[in-house]
Amino acid sequence: MSWWCRRLLISVLFIVSAGVFTSAQQRFALIVSGASGGSPYAERYDRWRGTLVSSLRSDLHFQEEDLFVLAEIPGPRVGRASQEGVRQVTRTLARRLSDDATLLVVLIGHGTFDGIDAKFNLVGPDLDAAEWRSLLEPLPGRLIFTNTTSSSFPFLEHLTGERRIVITATNSPEQRYETHFAAFFVEAFKTETSDFDKDGRVSIWEAFTRASSGVERWYEQQGRVSTERPILDDTGDGVGKVAGEPGLDGTLARRVFLDRSVETDQISDQRLAGLLDQRRILELEVGVLKAQVGQLARHTYETEMEILLLKLARVSHEIRARQ
Repeated sequence: MSWWCRRLLISVLFIVSAGVFTSAQQRFALIVSGASGGSPYAERYDRWRGTLVSSLRSDLHFQEEDLFVLAEIPGPRVGRASQEGVRQVTRTLARRLSDDATLLVVLIGHGTFDGIDAKFNLVGPDLDAAEWRSLLEPLPGRLIFTNTTSSSFPFLEHLTGERRIVITATNSPEQRYETHFAAFFVEAFKTETSDFDKDGRVSIWEAFTRASSGVERWYEQQGRVSTERPILDDTGDGVGKVAGEPGLDGTLARRVFLDRSVETDQISDQRLAGLLDQRRILELEVGVLKAQVGQLARHTYETEMEILLLKLARVSHEIRARQ
């Protein structure tokens, strides 16, 4: 990819993702723990769901009315994880979401794939990947869709698209065994454990990477061959990549957050506002260059990366001095 093409791609990415950084955006979440099949799965899924909902409330400061929770057994502020329960929530979201809203959807439980349809198990009739797409496609705003179950990979093809980040616990239709991705993903928005770049926030990519690392460690500690490989797609091509692999996927997810940030246009120090914008663009440039590590000559890659990292270091230093 030429220098001009890379700059064009960066400009497009920045325009597409610019609204993600603002604090004015609406934030919603739909967390579904489906049919468990009995103990001990029921206890496990309830615990994972509770941990994630607690994190959204306490760590990310979601408003209670913007959190929609469905479970096998309904309770206070928890609806039934059924087809009708999901449809009712999506009807409500259709009335409330605006074009600058961000919606997080997380599925926790069992998944199946019969070679034709991939499904997420609900109480009563299930919803397959195509049905989830038809329910979510009409909703405005950005979508972060995470299927933490077995047989989740086929959901990637159905849910991918513009302004969407899609995460699945598996990267192959053959991975149909029980997954452990959810156990780590529900903890992944803790700043102290997932803030790899130490900017005080956890991006979707950082949460995905933290959870993926947890899965890898779990299998190593158990002395077992991994039967799941989490994957993320944010380019809309339906391919995706695992954490640590080269490629453009993840470039946008690195700059998408679920917490509220300060809008640069509301910062009284206009120099600081400009520096923050510069840092975002430089970070996008670094991400795009990393994706080309196998396409550029080693000397060219190292020289361009050094220039970008030096610029980024200078801008970051000035930002810290002004804050």
